[in-house]
Amino acid sequence: MHLTIGSAPDSWGVWFADDARQTPWHRFLDEIAEAGYEWTELGPFGYLPTDPATLKQELDKRGLKVSGSFVEGDLANPDAGWPRIEKQLRGLGPILNAFNAKFLVLIPDCYTNLFTGEQIAAARLDDAAFARLVDTTHRVARIARDDYGLQLIFHPHAQTHVEHEDQIEKFLAMTDPALVSIVLDTGHHSYCGGNPVTFMKKHHARIPYLHLKSVDPVLRARVAAENIPFAQAVGMGMFVEPSQGAVDFDAFRDVLRDIDYTGFGIVEQDMFPAPFDKPLPIARRTRSYLRELGLG
Repeated sequence: MHLTIGSAPDSWGVWFADDARQTPWHRFLDEIAEAGYEWTELGPFGYLPTDPATLKQELDKRGLKVSGSFVEGDLANPDAGWPRIEKQLRGLGPILNAFNAKFLVLIPDCYTNLFTGEQIAAARLDDAAFARLVDTTHRVARIARDDYGLQLIFHPHAQTHVEHEDQIEKFLAMTDPALVSIVLDTGHHSYCGGNPVTFMKKHHARIPYLHLKSVDPVLRARVAAENIPFAQAVGMGMFVEPSQGAVDFDAFRDVLRDIDYTGFGIVEQDMFPAPFDKPLPIARRTRSYLRELGLG
């Protein structure tokens, strides 16, 4: 097994390019390095400097390397969603190239408002809309590969149209394995009722990239019973340190060893908004816990 561990702005409460409630980017870079990580995702496009020379200077002086970054958009309605997706893709592609990053994460838009939790679209797509989502994914994957040498990894994500195991299975069956892989986000997978251990065992050939986090099982049950929106659940502390939540990381580690896994494991504990002093101690503890488990 060769698991390369990193973290991401998400673990510092960063969801948007610019929001006063978020950790300033200088502080994020200082603290991710201080916590013992060598790899980072870039976070939302525009959060970290977008000038490659400036970004390189900031990363180099902290000993940090880039694993990848993400674009997001309305994949099922490409006529409306494509300009936003393409802007992020064309903006990020050259930056990722400059840092020899190999992965581009693609996240479909949520069907709820990230600020209020209000449902703004149907929770499930019909077959035609799902096919459009797949087609748009293939379109992004081809540009990522042909223009920037990047591997597309699709992110099944809570409160998007690919969140539950049956939807992920359908997505995998409909996409070209040569073009599209997926991220297994252990926290989101568990939040949506799936089992990341058995899913990893079954689909590891399509999973070169992991997001490592866990969920509070008691709060998850309450969220499901009361239909609490995702954004509100995050604010209530749904996502917890890997050592404390519902995901069985001992069993997950054993699967990684059994399959001789090679890939990235990015610690990504959703926290928005987060007090500025909260993330660093969590990041330190999580890094130590993963080392103790024999992960990275």
